[in-house]
Amino acid sequence: MSNENTATPITVMVVDDHPLLRAGIAGVIAAQPDMSLVAEATNGVEAIQAFRGHKPAVTLMDVRMPEMSGLEALGAIRREFPSSRVIILTTYRGDVQALRAIKMGAAGYLLKSSLRKELVDTIRAVHAGRRCIPPEIAAELAEHVGDDALSERELAVLRLVAAGNSNKRVAASLNISEETVKAHVRNILSKLRANDRTHAVIIALQRGIIDM
Repeated sequence: MSNENTATPITVMVVDDHPLLRAGIAGVIAAQPDMSLVAEATNGVEAIQAFRGHKPAVTLMDVRMPEMSGLEALGAIRREFPSSRVIILTTYRGDVQALRAIKMGAAGYLLKSSLRKELVDTIRAVHAGRRCIPPEIAAELAEHVGDDALSERELAVLRLVAAGNSNKRVAASLNISEETVKAHVRNILSKLRANDRTHAVIIALQRGIIDM
């Protein structure tokens, strides 16, 4: 470890609504002589306020939180502080969610299952100006790069299907005919390469196309 790094530790903020995860990350960071945890937050709103107060060198941001999601907070922080470096934390490998985060300016993307092995190296790499995307997520992005995206109406249909609605109820909710709903469902199955409605919902959740 260089003396320079030890003299000027990498300031870190962790944003997650699970106290145990924050405590675990805090413990790991406390053990690193070149890092210092300067702030914690439990949702996106708190994250923005804490960022303004501490201006951490690296922020670890969970995707799914109450009040304001990690992606919303990422966008707000990046607009106000364009040089901010944010690593998105997630349980899911969803390529659509990852792509959204990257387009919004995330400097890194880290699966929570990999935190024990990769957290400190990812923080150091992002702080050094590199972008860190796990190989498995990069592979997912590459696999789906040529896929047709779902339209806004198809997304609306899929969300209603995921909530357990029949075609008739979906049609009533969107003020369209059942035949139109069936056509949208066929398009959804084709675009997601799904076998049936349930399979389509599972794929959409895994890829971060929809949230429940």
